[in-house]
Amino acid sequence: MVKLAVVRPAATRRSLSPQELDDLEQEFVDQFALAAAASGITDDHIAQERSVIFAFLHFLGNYVWTARPEDVDGFLNRERKVRGLANSTVHGKAGTLARFFDFLTSRYQGEIHKLTGHVVTQPVDEFNRPAKADYGGMIRVPPSGNEVEALFSGWREALPDSRKYLPAARDYLAASLWRRVGLRISETVMLDIRDWRPDLGERGKLHVRFGKGSRGRGPKTRMVSAINGVDSLLNWWLSDVRHQFGDDWVDPDAPLLPSERRDAELGRNGRAGDDALRSGFARAVNLWLPDWSGRLTPHGMRHFCASSMYERGMDLKAIQDLLGHEWLSTTTRYIHVHDNHVEAAWAVANDRVALRWGTGKR
Repeated sequence: MVKLAVVRPAATRRSLSPQELDDLEQEFVDQFALAAAASGITDDHIAQERSVIFAFLHFLGNYVWTARPEDVDGFLNRERKVRGLANSTVHGKAGTLARFFDFLTSRYQGEIHKLTGHVVTQPVDEFNRPAKADYGGMIRVPPSGNEVEALFSGWREALPDSRKYLPAARDYLAASLWRRVGLRISETVMLDIRDWRPDLGERGKLHVRFGKGSRGRGPKTRMVSAINGVDSLLNWWLSDVRHQFGDDWVDPDAPLLPSERRDAELGRNGRAGDDALRSGFARAVNLWLPDWSGRLTPHGMRHFCASSMYERGMDLKAIQDLLGHEWLSTTTRYIHVHDNHVEAAWAVANDRVALRWGTGKR
């Protein structure tokens, strides 16, 4: 739980001591945190945002209401060039500062001017706000369908002869979920046995309880249809493999993808970590798709899923729901199609027009 200072209403005095100015600045940060908590943002995310604000204030060396765009220029440049932080991290920090200053100008512009004589401005502007798109230009173009099929075919055929069959089969199942229905690795790790619901829908559904929420608003749940062969994979896993890890397979709260180690306190297998799943996937890529060694990641398979679904005719809204994206614009960045996609779409459109006017083949 984030601990907040006791917040008092902003005073109307025109002259404050240095200590009172320090307290006033702290109050504004606390009010920002309280507003975030009221909107449903998690404590962990609030704590992260507070740490960004305090880091900026330390860099600024002055009160928050004195900040100007050039101060943010210097802070973000330090984070990127001196500290070597990733573009996505710097973008997130800029977003936090922008939201904080929007909050100040919206709620406390008048009070701050009365008490300090300063007019708060938004120091994160169109010139210094880092671009989010592709985080520096990297585009995760996935392998072709034939390449992915070669990877999984080789992996599947080698499973019976694996030195450690159980973890190899588990890693294969996890990667198949990334490939076939676009689950995130974090979502895969957190699946329990009870999250497979074969009784729902035509093919069954996976209850993803730990989806990625927006701006720290906690896990976002969704039901994922077991399309694209996922129903058969899960039936194989639960019928032929999962029970070999231990007798906890009858416990609905046991992890769907277990580690080989037991959790003594819970009396069941521990949960396979994302490092284990990443390592298993990397080994498979090295063996059966070596041209992609070091380049193909679990998230790349999520891009492959979106692209392959789109090429097979699934509409964007359905892909958005499948992947658990909040915004359709995010889904469109996951779709990478072959160079002949425009030509193929043009041919299909022409065929439809011809059929409509009775001049095409039926």
